Amino acid sequence: MICDICGKEGARIRRVSRSYGKGENLLVIEHIPVVSCPHCGESYLTADTLHEIERIKRDRQSYAVERPVAVAEFA
Repeated sequence: MICDICGKEGARIRRVSRSYGKGENLLVIEHIPVVSCPHCGESYLTADTLHEIERIKRDRQSYAVERPVAVAEFA
């Protein structure tokens, strides 16, 4: 895959989890594809991925499954 930032071949897709909102409005989306380039060190989301994240956030009732989650504070 070619990196959109530096134009070099070798970019890879890795999957990450991201959280959006907080408290009662917290939503965690798992397995988000992120393009990561070993040459320039950049990681980015494609426009299609960003659109899908916005759709999931907007229609969260259709996609989200409630699960208990442990929360720790870094302090």
